[in-house]
Amino acid sequence: MATYDFLFNGLGLRGWCDGGKTSDAPVSMADLLAKTGVKEEQTIWNLPFPSLNELNDACGSMAQSRDVTKGVEDGFLAAKDALRFVLDPLTQPLSWILDFTLAAFEVTPWWIMFPLLMVVVYLASKSVRLVGFVTVCLLFLALVDHYDHAMQTLAIIFVCAVLCVLFGVPIGIAMSRSDRLQRITIPVLDMLQTLPPFVYLIPLIFLFSVTEPKLYGIAIILYAIVPVIRLTDLGIRLVDKDVIEAADSFGMTDRQKLFGVQIPLALPNIMAGVNQTIMMSLAMVVIASLVSAPGLGVLVLRGIRNLELGVGLVSGLGIVLLAIILDRVTKAALNRVNAAQKQ
Repeated sequence: MATYDFLFNGLGLRGWCDGGKTSDAPVSMADLLAKTGVKEEQTIWNLPFPSLNELNDACGSMAQSRDVTKGVEDGFLAAKDALRFVLDPLTQPLSWILDFTLAAFEVTPWWIMFPLLMVVVYLASKSVRLVGFVTVCLLFLALVDHYDHAMQTLAIIFVCAVLCVLFGVPIGIAMSRSDRLQRITIPVLDMLQTLPPFVYLIPLIFLFSVTEPKLYGIAIILYAIVPVIRLTDLGIRLVDKDVIEAADSFGMTDRQKLFGVQIPLALPNIMAGVNQTIMMSLAMVVIASLVSAPGLGVLVLRGIRNLELGVGLVSGLGIVLLAIILDRVTKAALNRVNAAQKQ
């Protein structure tokens, strides 16, 4: 006898329940005990919640939890071809960009890439000490033969972070200028920010081939774009209203106020968003190695699969060094922006 038989009997639905399909779900422990003649005593303390599975035990016509998940899966698979027809041409340029950037980073000799990276770091930070630190980190990665994997990781982060900024900043600006758009967008951003990273990969695996770079590129962009959108919106909204009124008194147009007043004053917040976006891109690149993303994450995955402790730890150290490099460089650039605004 099922726990909630009394509910359907009391409602007079026993005939409807008995006419339902017979459940082929795995039997519960209570059913096994009942078949062996051992009855579990039912009290208020061990009363199960009336979930779909519990109600299905009492009424075969009730749906089960797996019917819900199967319905979601069937609905997605039914729309898969239409989604792929629309998304494939729109996202194909991302595969081309990733392939080209990866090839460029891999083909460029180390004796050109090292000075080029040093120049970029110096221009961003104006710090010789930071340039020296980055040089030591890259020399260590090259010494342990992780240079190629590190360059692949940097190439993916470079593409995805740039695209996050190109798409995220305009979205943040649009949100700051429309309260209605902000109310619509914030729940979407909350969902993107709270979904576990692995969940991003599940629908994309069904939509795109695992061999296509856009599979992991889209996952990284969706995961990492949230901070730059939020902080761009916040930075522009925090611009002093007195400054906006002064700009209005000078007869500035909306475009002039945006590019001449609001964005320069919001730049520290935008740069903080860029910093967080880059760090989240790095975190997702490691996870995306599960779907053929190249880079240091592949070595970490190999260490886990083959139980190679040394490979996993050394490649993990390489990821930590890249994270420190990216964080220090972007924070140094942010400090320069803050110092310039205080002058």
